[in-house]
Amino acid sequence: MPRLITLVPIVTLLAMLGPVVAGLWGTVLPAFGHLPVAGFDGPSLDALRMLATTPGIGAAARISVTTGLLATGISVLIVVLITGGWSGTPAFQVLERVLSPLLAVPHAAAAFGLAFLIAPSGWIVRLVSPGLTGWDRPPDVLILNDPYGLAMTAGLIIKEVPFLLLMTIAALGQVQQRRSLLVAQALGYGRLTGWLKAVFPRVYAQIRLPVYVVLAYSMSVVDVAVILGPTTPPPLSVLIVKWMGDPDLGMRLLAAAGALLQLALVVAALSVWRFGEFIVARIGLSWVIRGGRGRLDGAIRPLGLGAGALTAALIFAGLGGLLVWSFAGFWSFPNALPDSFSLRTWMRHGPDTGGAFGETFIVAMTATGLALALVLGCLEAEHRSGRKITSRGLWLLYLPLLVPQTTFLPGLQTLLLGLGADVGRGPVIAAHLVFVLPYVFLSLGDPYRAWDGRNGVTAAALGASPNRVFWQVRLPMLTRPVLVAIAVGLSVSVGQYLPTLLIGGGRVSTLTTEAVALASGGDRRAIAVYGLAQTAAALVPFALALIIPALVWRNRRGLHA
Repeated sequence: MPRLITLVPIVTLLAMLGPVVAGLWGTVLPAFGHLPVAGFDGPSLDALRMLATTPGIGAAARISVTTGLLATGISVLIVVLITGGWSGTPAFQVLERVLSPLLAVPHAAAAFGLAFLIAPSGWIVRLVSPGLTGWDRPPDVLILNDPYGLAMTAGLIIKEVPFLLLMTIAALGQVQQRRSLLVAQALGYGRLTGWLKAVFPRVYAQIRLPVYVVLAYSMSVVDVAVILGPTTPPPLSVLIVKWMGDPDLGMRLLAAAGALLQLALVVAALSVWRFGEFIVARIGLSWVIRGGRGRLDGAIRPLGLGAGALTAALIFAGLGGLLVWSFAGFWSFPNALPDSFSLRTWMRHGPDTGGAFGETFIVAMTATGLALALVLGCLEAEHRSGRKITSRGLWLLYLPLLVPQTTFLPGLQTLLLGLGADVGRGPVIAAHLVFVLPYVFLSLGDPYRAWDGRNGVTAAALGASPNRVFWQVRLPMLTRPVLVAIAVGLSVSVGQYLPTLLIGGGRVSTLTTEAVALASGGDRRAIAVYGLAQTAAALVPFALALIIPALVWRNRRGLHA
C-alpha cells in the first residue's frame, strides 16, 4: 500500500478534529480570565461570576434546553410513526420521495418560509381572513419570537424530520425489517406494534448518534433562533454570538463563559436523553412481555402519515411564500395574493445576491472538494487495508457535529486573533470543512463499501494496478454516489452561518449570512430573494447529481443505479 494513502486518515482526523480541540482550548482560557489580547492574564473566575449574574441567563438556558429536547423528541416520534406504520407501502415511498429533497433546504430558508406562513400577517392568516376570523388587519398576537420558543421548535422539527427519516431508512436495510414484520404479523401483532417490538430497538441502535446530533444542534442553533426564537431573552446561543460581536473585547470573556455553559447544557441534555433511553427500554421490555397486539394501530398509523405530510407541506408552502414575496408589489392585508407583481426586488438585490452567491460557491466548492478528496482517500485506505471503521471511529466522525458550534467556534476565533492570523476566506473554508467532512463521509461510505469487489479483481487479473482500478474502474462506477456526496457537502456548506460569521470576521458574505442579517430588518421581499437564492444553491447540486449520471451513462444501464 502506498505510504501516502496511509496518511490520509490521519490528515482527515486532524482537519476534522483539530479545529474543534483548538477551539475548545481557546474557549476555556478566556472563560477563566486569560485573554492577553484584551489585557486579561488570568486565571480568574470573574467571567463565570458575571455570567451567573447576567439578567435573563437562566431563561436563556432554559429555552435552549426545552427547545432542543422538545424538537428532538417530537422529530423522533414523527419518524417512528411514519416508518413503523408505513414503511414498505406505496404511501411511504411517495413520502420518502417528497421529503428527501427537503433535506437540502437550508435551515435559514426553511425558517424564513415558516415565518412567512405563521406570522400574524402571514399566508395562513390571510387565507382564512376575514371570512373565518373577521380580521381586516393582522391580529396582535405574538406568534413569531414567542417567549416559549414554540415557533423556533416548529422550525427545527420541519427540518430534522427529513434528516432523521433518511437516517432511519438507511438503517432499515441492515436489520431485516421485512422478515421481522412478517413474523410479528403472523403472530397476530398489528403493523405498528409489531414494528416497534421487533424492529425499532435495532433501528434505534443505528440512528442513536444522528439523534444525538439533532439534540446538540437544536440546543445551540443560531440562525433559526435569530429568525424564529424569542428575543427577551434570546436563546443562549444568540447571546454568545452577541457578546462575541461586542466592540469591548472584555465581553469575549463573558462569551467564553457562556460557551462553557452551552457545552455543559448539551452534555446534561445528552445525559438526560441517554437516561431516557434506559427508561424507555425498561418500559418497552415490560410492554413486549405483556404481549399486547396493538388494537389501536389503525387509529395511530394515520397520525404518522399526516405528520410527515404536514412537515413537507409546511416547507413547500414556505418556499412558495418566499417565491411570491420575492415578486410581490403592494400587498395589502388580508389579500391572499399581492395586488401586483414586480421584478423590482430582484433588480434591486440581484447584484448583491450575485456577489454573495459567488462567495458561497467558492467556499462551498473548495470545502467540499477537500472533503471529497480526504474521504475517498480514507475509504480507499480502508479498502486496501481491510480494516473497517469501528464504533469508536464512528464516534470520532460524529464528534464535530455533537460539540456545539457556539462552544468551540468563538474559541477558535479568539485563538486566530491572538495569533495574529488573518481572517477571511481561507479560515472560513477550513471551518466549513469541519462540518462538511462528516456528512460527505456518511453519504459516500456505504455505497463505496457496497461496490462489488469482483470488478476490481477482474481488472487486477488483466494487469491493472490498485491505483488504476481506483481511477478507471471504481470511481466511474460510483459516479452517482460521488455526485450525491458532493451535493450533500455543498448543501451543508451553503447552510453554514456561524462558522462564516465568526471565523470570517465579517469579511466573508455568503447567502446565509446576508439572509440572516436581513432578519432584523423586516424587509420580506429582500429576505425572500436571499432565501430563494440560498435554497437554489443547495438544491441545484442534487438535481445535477441525478441528471449527470443519466446523461453520461445513458448507454450503460448497469451504471444508472
